Amino acid sequence: MIIDNDVYNRRGESWWEEDNPLNLLHGSLTPGRFAYFRTVLTEHLGSDYRGLCALDVGSGGGFLAEEFTHIGFRVVGVDPSEVSIATARRHAIDADLNIEYRIGAGEKLPVPDASFDVVYCCDVLEHVSDLDGVIAETARALKPGGLYLFDTINRTFVSKLVAIKIMQEWRMTRMFDTPIHDWSMCVRPQELESVMEQHGLRLGAIVGLGPRSKNPLRLLDLVRAGGRTLSYGELSRRLDFGQVRSTAISYMGYAVKNGESPPRPRDGLPQAGN
Repeated sequence: MIIDNDVYNRRGESWWEEDNPLNLLHGSLTPGRFAYFRTVLTEHLGSDYRGLCALDVGSGGGFLAEEFTHIGFRVVGVDPSEVSIATARRHAIDADLNIEYRIGAGEKLPVPDASFDVVYCCDVLEHVSDLDGVIAETARALKPGGLYLFDTINRTFVSKLVAIKIMQEWRMTRMFDTPIHDWSMCVRPQELESVMEQHGLRLGAIVGLGPRSKNPLRLLDLVRAGGRTLSYGELSRRLDFGQVRSTAISYMGYAVKNGESPPRPRDGLPQAGN
């Protein structure tokens, strides 16, 4: 199966609109995974992030970039979709947020070596054909002792049923009429850990990421979503995505780059480079 990554150009002008299927990633997924990331950040970096730089790999419409900016990080967002980058820039300006966005791919990040305290990569690893290259670039961009935050889809029978069959193939419940995931490209936790280790990233933890709602009516909501009565943003909020016990569908976690952390900078963003 060939993934249609051009969907982010065709639908990327309306990331922030509730009736865009891409908004499913925002409704509850943004606060759900960001809550977990905040616990990791607090444990490793404390609660004051002023002067720290974060790199958003695959920044899309800017959902997480804005969250990191709100808590004090200086953020650089990188995405290959020019349309998505333009949308993210407009939204940041409208929200009076200072975020720098650059067009680029995870396999060749337009940033200098060892320049970020935090790199995060969400809803991306299952889309790339060169996982090793993306992780290598992530490690290159991180400072020694820096944090790598991630989430991705697991490669299991359950994830194939949910992410491929229900969300992508079945006519009544699919989000798009084009393939956005290839199950064979989904990444098992042990596979990701192995690749990270090869590039000096030491796994810290992995936890499950998925819907927390136990209400059976959510199955009906999957059918209703996208119509006049239920937006994708509201569907996401009803599903209540966040940390769960099982990693069978998706998982999130963090790793630390080998080496000692340098002194914290006072200010400034890394300039475009290698």
